[in-house]
Amino acid sequence: MMALTSAAKASDFSEPRKNADRALVVDAYEYNSIDWAQLATDKRIAAFINKASDGMPPPYFCFGGDTDVKLCKALWKRHAVTRELFQTRRVVAKALGLKWGAYHLARPGNPVEQANNFLDFADPAPDDLMALDIEGIDPSQWMSLDDAEEFVRQVHRRIGRFPVLYTNGKTAQYIADNRYKYRLLSRLPLWYARYKPDIDVHFPMGNWQGYALWQFSAQANCGRFRCPYRVAGTPNNIDVNVVPMDAATLRQQWPLGGLIDVPSDYLASVPVPLSREAALAGKTTLIYADVATPPTFEEMVAVLGSRWSKFRDGFRMPAVKTVPRRPGFGIVQYVAWKSTGQRSPEQLDAALASADPVSTGSTEIDRGRP
Repeated sequence: MMALTSAAKASDFSEPRKNADRALVVDAYEYNSIDWAQLATDKRIAAFINKASDGMPPPYFCFGGDTDVKLCKALWKRHAVTRELFQTRRVVAKALGLKWGAYHLARPGNPVEQANNFLDFADPAPDDLMALDIEGIDPSQWMSLDDAEEFVRQVHRRIGRFPVLYTNGKTAQYIADNRYKYRLLSRLPLWYARYKPDIDVHFPMGNWQGYALWQFSAQANCGRFRCPYRVAGTPNNIDVNVVPMDAATLRQQWPLGGLIDVPSDYLASVPVPLSREAALAGKTTLIYADVATPPTFEEMVAVLGSRWSKFRDGFRMPAVKTVPRRPGFGIVQYVAWKSTGQRSPEQLDAALASADPVSTGSTEIDRGRP
């Protein structure tokens, strides 16, 4: 799998937007108005990412009462208008020389069906970026992280590459802390959302060494009088992102659809890539990579516990487990028992009966040996 070839430098964690060599990416949803002629005047804008799907697709059939049917039809109308706008923006953005991308807003529900909804809606070309938007870790409001792993697998099954992970600092840190559980999410290129001028203290280093994109400006910190960066032809609430590379390098690395810093064992649950044609045809048997699975937390605890027990037992005296359990068995009887060697039970009984309580040498026993 490919990794980002341009690692983030220290300066990329402190107001990199002020560096004219760093390319910018705009992302928008259907309610953001865009003046494309004005936007094109900003030469730092190298790509445009647009919202595609949102959760589950609308129901295919409309049935029920009048209110239910009207709501269903309204959802379909919105779906159709949104998709038409999406396709129009893609044509315009590419005509202006911008790289194109699409993101899916993850909601609770079937992750495979959501992945299919996203791919059917966005219909990504081989050079289109894909992104999974996870807004938080509350599974009652957003797609659970376990389901997100399955979403990523389904995207990979169908088109043979991975999406970028969009999320905030808190969620990114949680995924990084649990990377042995979330083996795919923790290795996706990170689209980091944090609206502070500096992120070096908060960035989840150790798992991600840098970000693919950093969303540094949005409605949260951009208003009428003050904004980290204003893009011509866009409203104040438009999202603006910076990348740790110049525009030419970004175009070369786009669409960023590979796992980062990935050892071979992390691919245990990932299917072998298929060609786009074979995947879209839907008549392919999936084959999974035959590699070792990284240990779970419970397995690591068990292994460490076993090793500690062996280490501890090495400092203990071996226990004598064959000592006869008889009434009144003391040190005299123990010495007599040790002196009998491999004698029969009858000889052992006789030896213990004649053991001298004064002399622990038990010379009387020794005389009886052949």
